[in-house]
Amino acid sequence: MIAASGGHDSPEPPPLVERERELALFGELVRRTPAGRSGLVVLEGPVGIGKTALLRALVAEARGLGLRVVHAEAADGHRMPLGTAHALLSGLPDSAGPGQSVAYGLADRRPPTLLCCDNDVRDVSFGVLTRLHDVIRRAAARTPLLIAVDDAHEADPASLRLLAHTARRLTGLPVLLALVGRSGSDAPALAEITTLASCRVLRPRPLTGAGIGLLARRLTGAETDAAFQQACLAATHGNPLLATRLIRTLNAEDLPLTGAELSAVSEQDMQAFGARVVRLLHRQAPATVSAARAMAVLGDGAAHELCARLALVDAASFDRSLLVLGSLGLVNGGHAAGTWAFTHALVRRAVLDDLPDDERAAAHGRAARLLHDIGAGAADVADHLCRSPATATQPWATTVLREAAREAMLHASPGTAVMFLRSCVPDGAAEDCDPGLLIELGTAEARLDPEASVRHLTAALDRTASADLRFEAVSTLADALARQGRTDRAFDLLDRYRSDPALLPLGTQSVQLLEAQLLMAATVDRAAYRRLLDTVPLDLALPGDTAPERALLAARAVISVARMDRVAESVAAARRITGRSGPTENSPAFLTIAASVLLYADLPYEAQDVYRQLIDGTDPLLDQIRPNLLALSAEAQERLGALDSALRHTAEALRGTTVARANAHDALPLSVRLHTLLDRGQSAEAEELCGRVPDPVRSEAWQWNEWLCARGRLRLAQEDAERALADLRECGRRQEAWQRTNPAVSPWWYWAGRAHLAVGDQRGARALAEEAVARARSARLRLAQGTGLELWAATAAPDERVRLLEEAEDALGGTRAALLTARVKVARGRALHELGYRKAAREVLRQGWEEAYALGARPLHEVAHRALLATGARPRRPVSRGLAALTRSEAQVARLAADGRSNAWIAETLFVTQRTVEVHLTSVYRKLDLSGRRELRDAMESADVDGGGRRT
Repeated sequence: MIAASGGHDSPEPPPLVERERELALFGELVRRTPAGRSGLVVLEGPVGIGKTALLRALVAEARGLGLRVVHAEAADGHRMPLGTAHALLSGLPDSAGPGQSVAYGLADRRPPTLLCCDNDVRDVSFGVLTRLHDVIRRAAARTPLLIAVDDAHEADPASLRLLAHTARRLTGLPVLLALVGRSGSDAPALAEITTLASCRVLRPRPLTGAGIGLLARRLTGAETDAAFQQACLAATHGNPLLATRLIRTLNAEDLPLTGAELSAVSEQDMQAFGARVVRLLHRQAPATVSAARAMAVLGDGAAHELCARLALVDAASFDRSLLVLGSLGLVNGGHAAGTWAFTHALVRRAVLDDLPDDERAAAHGRAARLLHDIGAGAADVADHLCRSPATATQPWATTVLREAAREAMLHASPGTAVMFLRSCVPDGAAEDCDPGLLIELGTAEARLDPEASVRHLTAALDRTASADLRFEAVSTLADALARQGRTDRAFDLLDRYRSDPALLPLGTQSVQLLEAQLLMAATVDRAAYRRLLDTVPLDLALPGDTAPERALLAARAVISVARMDRVAESVAAARRITGRSGPTENSPAFLTIAASVLLYADLPYEAQDVYRQLIDGTDPLLDQIRPNLLALSAEAQERLGALDSALRHTAEALRGTTVARANAHDALPLSVRLHTLLDRGQSAEAEELCGRVPDPVRSEAWQWNEWLCARGRLRLAQEDAERALADLRECGRRQEAWQRTNPAVSPWWYWAGRAHLAVGDQRGARALAEEAVARARSARLRLAQGTGLELWAATAAPDERVRLLEEAEDALGGTRAALLTARVKVARGRALHELGYRKAAREVLRQGWEEAYALGARPLHEVAHRALLATGARPRRPVSRGLAALTRSEAQVARLAADGRSNAWIAETLFVTQRTVEVHLTSVYRKLDLSGRRELRDAMESADVDGGGRRT
């Protein structure tokens, strides 16, 4: 049949993976169509390679840019002459009369010979083709047009001849013609189209192993290993549709996406397979059935003796049963091999499912006791106890489950800890449980199930006699209440212990720490945060002599600096905190907050020093604060122009994150990464990242404000100023609602000003610049002042522009904000040239040109290069600077010298002369702008350098 878009009954196309090349071409063709440049593209490939999904992406992009789309899908079974043409063009207006369409025109003007012709294209007259092409031409004259035909090889020959006729006459028309055909199809007219010089033929490639991994992540959210990717690649030959069906089938059956699992999966029905296993098993002796059930409960590889004891059979009987199960094809291995395993996960599941629920629970309980008696790990025992509710409440089992839960919390697995601890607390029996157990459960539940956490902590709080446990309960309960927006109850709790500090282990110090935690917890809920700030004082006069006092001081200072309230006092407080204490004496979380005060006070170099010390002292696997710490460090580095380091830290912060499911904690590293990619000119990577991040419109968390800012900047770079301005205005509204009014907190106002300029609104841009400069001057925020003056200059007359930019350079002097300084220099050089000061312009532009090159800021470097050429200069290749400029030999020498090795030692180790070492070191000092070895170690430690001298 022939149907309009969406009318056919085909399976859902697979997600687009590894199709960047095709999508980039589509974007180019669609964007140039409104300018009157025609386009012709044919997608060819086998079934399932993703042609339809690509065509739908093209249609969506065309509609997004305002093109009129006519889209038809030709399928087997309906090949009437000009049938596809009629379905394709019936929606286009014709000149036959007002409101009349091609359908009317065909019915009215079709020659009699056409009504009774067969599929032979020779029966279609040239006049009919001309009239139909005229309809397309007239429609294109009104609005740019996309003509898209899926399964074009199935279209009737007459329609194909029309498409070929149109394809040869597209020149000068704002028409993009996109056809999809199957490889090897017999459609001469379609083959003729592909031979046209203007035709771009795209043949999507099969997926790679990495592409299959990405596809699996998008379909299921699960990460896959290389073994699965290669096994899936071998099974599907990289066909996206086949790979999609296979992954969805495995996921629907709750099968793990592993290479071993995939290689063992048969194509037969899963339920029928399980039923056959059970029927086969029940034909065996009772001892064999008991052995199989015990093995299924304990899992692959369990010791023979342990399996026999659980099955209640002697060792000899178990060995015989194992041989029988092996001969039936249910088990691999045996007594001789020393280990065994079920031949497939479905076999084990079938045996377990055959056990009645009460018998299966009892078997898991006996297995837990047996494992406990032989000294198995707490986690292994706990896995069985979770499946045996009656056993889990016994005293020995509760002890094991609590120990396993503590191990899980240490390894940052609160979900596992909650599963273990809930097994110890029967439904409706929380009031009778040990308060310490309820506090452990409530603490584990705090981030996963705040309501349950509040319920359990409240039940335990009044019954615990331990001051330490009471403090843990109060701390976690206040945090959970604040995160739920229940700040009134959280403050009632805090006031209760303020009035009687003796109830807590450290008295007043514990109350201070509780208040600090409460302030930070409220930052996830905007309404709670605003109510909180109306209630608590933000006194910054605390001396900071104790760790709780420093924590409270850090929390108050970061809020104050974000609100532009006593910025100088906030900075002094942050310096007191970071200067008096280290990670071993204080919580890394509050030291991170203190460093963020410095970042928001436009002192990124001071903040970065603290971040670096904290990163060096945190465990990459266990410390939950590390991703946020890396994101803040990357933000400081991006402000300083250390773009490579910023990208590396954001990549580490996002490791293991599914971007399509990003939450507020992921928003900050994503935002910094997007800004940095744009600084480096990696627009394709920036667009790809932005396309995968969910729309933050439903989340009010402040971290998403920064994503709106970064996305607005990307849209500005894409020359979509209206949408950019919408994003940036929304960001500004949300920042105001969060009382984050400090211009050094976020650059949203700068990019909003640039968006105003892009739409021709100089007054709006100037208002933002003047407000930012006024605030920055009052608080001595030098980076924000320099940025605001640069924006202000963009709205000013040329003579005033130079003065403002000179003031901006003065403000930035000594701030180490290399990228911002280079940007101001380029702007000042262009302003000088505009005033006719060619020589001065060249000198300033050359400085900005070289500095942008050294930082890897390609867009700024290109702007500076064009400006230099405009002055009549002929710039040579700039002097390479930075770690990325080191040669392999220079990097080797630099690393050894940074480690404290002498020139003689280095020369002997590398089999070169000392003179060669000296030459290399001189070059290193020049490229890194260093004065000697004292500064070399810090420079080399600031980034990992590979053998070729480039950052990894």
